[in-house]
Amino acid sequence: METSTPDTEAPNPASSNLPRNVRVLGVVSLVNDVASEMVFPLLPNFLLVFLGGNKIWLGLIEGLADTTGSLLKLVAGGWSDRAGKRKGFVLFGYSLAVFARPLIGILTAPWQLLLVRFSDRIGKGVRTAPRDALIADSVPAGQRGRAFGFHQAMDHLGAALGPLLAFAFLWAWPDSLRTLFLWTIVPGIIVLVLLLFGLREPPAKEPAKEPMQWTLKPFSRGFRWLLLSLVVFTLGNSSDAFLLIRAQELGVEIHWLPILWCVYHLAKSGGNWLLGRAVDRFGARRFILGGWFVYAGLYLAFGLATQAWHAWAFFLAYAIFYSLTEPAEKTLIASLAGKERKGLAFGWYNAAIGIAALPSSILFGTIYQQWGAFAAFAWGASLGLIAAAILACIPMHPPTD
Repeated sequence: METSTPDTEAPNPASSNLPRNVRVLGVVSLVNDVASEMVFPLLPNFLLVFLGGNKIWLGLIEGLADTTGSLLKLVAGGWSDRAGKRKGFVLFGYSLAVFARPLIGILTAPWQLLLVRFSDRIGKGVRTAPRDALIADSVPAGQRGRAFGFHQAMDHLGAALGPLLAFAFLWAWPDSLRTLFLWTIVPGIIVLVLLLFGLREPPAKEPAKEPMQWTLKPFSRGFRWLLLSLVVFTLGNSSDAFLLIRAQELGVEIHWLPILWCVYHLAKSGGNWLLGRAVDRFGARRFILGGWFVYAGLYLAFGLATQAWHAWAFFLAYAIFYSLTEPAEKTLIASLAGKERKGLAFGWYNAAIGIAALPSSILFGTIYQQWGAFAAFAWGASLGLIAAAILACIPMHPPTD
């Protein structure tokens, strides 16, 4: 039986304000997601209509991009522990994405989109684990849920604003999709300015003293089983691009997809901010379990849906899954990691997800293409329930920071 705070240390009520680095990285994520989400909800249609691709191409592009990025998070996370510094990794990773993203506007073939998404995800791979470790380094252990909840809330707020800008742009210039992609360079430059002049290295951070190791030996049995449950879950959790394809199949017209994406991310933003605080109080694992059960139910619902309004309702409900799991997963990873191994721990967390992302999206895309929506979404729901069963049985023995 879990106590009220099994996975984190008690919150420190004396520290009510989030540190500068957490706030800066929150704003950076907001602005960066304005740029990326001006593009993402339109990419599936762009691939299928403008570049001549299909659902299998979509699965390959998203799976390969996500897997590459996630595996790089392991390298970058461990390397940042060894270096004792995080800012350089964060800056380089965002820079690569900033300059790769606008190139979508000049593409003419699916393989070119694969290369651009690949480059964008390399940037995400380099920056994510050091950034999450920097957030964990910047706050007391009892406030990590709140810090990660704030960060994810800002991330999703940006992901809501980006589609609104895309909708307004395409409403005014309906035949200028490629021009819209080129304009993403503007928020990208703002991101780099914020990082250069706003982000600071935590002064007390010391480099890891032991040689760099890419193994799970430094981590507890509970941490390893947590990674296994994440791998199983991710095998059934394909790219959200397939949800956009499903929305179109149900009758949501392309010019409404950015608004659907906006509403979805507004719900995720508010949910992350509210539930991030609750994670610190009630414990991370129960939130992850609840989120995975919600996910399984909603994937079945997407598979059985028949009307356009179903897509709107289920997208809004799907935000609950993310709100329950995103702050909780990162809080649990940080609480199970050693004091000087947070970068490596977040690297393994993202690598575990990345290992499963490529087969997940390819399998999902193939099942979807060959046997239809219900078969694909039922596959995802089944693995979500299996992962929840694994997680429920894991012993949790977090180290003391």
